[in-house]
Amino acid sequence: MKTARHFLRLQDLDGRELEALLHRAVELKRRTRAGEAYTPLAGRTLAMIFEKSSTRTRVSFETGMAQLGGHALFLSPRDTQLGRGESIEDTARVISRMVDLVMIRTFAHENLERFSAASRVPVINGLSDGHHPCQLLADLLTAQELWGGLEGKTVAFVGDGANNMARSWMEAAQILGFSLRIGAPEEFLPGPQAMTENGSNTRVFTAAREAVQGSHMVVTDVWTSMGQEDEQEDRLARFRPFQVNGPLMAEAGSGAVFMHCLPAHRGEEVTADVMDGPRSLVWEEAENRLHAQKALMEFLSGFGPVADMEGV
Repeated sequence: MKTARHFLRLQDLDGRELEALLHRAVELKRRTRAGEAYTPLAGRTLAMIFEKSSTRTRVSFETGMAQLGGHALFLSPRDTQLGRGESIEDTARVISRMVDLVMIRTFAHENLERFSAASRVPVINGLSDGHHPCQLLADLLTAQELWGGLEGKTVAFVGDGANNMARSWMEAAQILGFSLRIGAPEEFLPGPQAMTENGSNTRVFTAAREAVQGSHMVVTDVWTSMGQEDEQEDRLARFRPFQVNGPLMAEAGSGAVFMHCLPAHRGEEVTADVMDGPRSLVWEEAENRLHAQKALMEFLSGFGPVADMEGV
């Protein structure tokens, strides 16, 4: 039996695969909007395991699987024996004998690694505390549609530079070769391991204004992620100088655009005038979760031109 191909972090794709996947997502989006039926995953099932709740992840994967002709099965902690003490490995062995793909949205990235090691079918990271690669696919797809890619561009990530989104942006810069600038309080900058592994195209700053100067895209994320609620007041105080607002966007220049992975807290990490203004690509970015993940599921299932490149 062929070993399953997993997608747990962006670097599970090489540069050639990632660029081909983004081009494929553009084509699948065109087909969807044109009303063209394309159902290569007919008769196949995606198991969606949620330890963390979500709006965009569930809707995009469930809709995407339906549009590809397959079926998506939602499993919360109440719906599996994982919530009652069954090991991750045993759950993986059972579920992967019954379905064709697994998407997991969880807390510890280690849980994904343990599950995928025991799984017979491809496992997709729908979000973990370590990485958010599916969101990066959507973000990169948005840039692909806008500029034809990020070659020669500079992206500024402002906020928690040690979180999963910042780490995934660092991986994207490493793979595709664009410039990434991270602005964060010193204690929230990327750690030494992240910089060693993926820091060659990343510069870090402890002032938001310096981070965004000369950038083509400004990206932020919530200051307090799920599971960090006890730190909220401290984080609000520490990150206040890193709010993305009109004056900060002005530092980036008149052509700079804004993105946010959502959900957003207007008045905290971003002001309403930026979030809902003409520079914001947030809603296109959110929709692109659907199209990018369709290309990913097609690829991991062994269909389409991206899979044909390597005979996946």
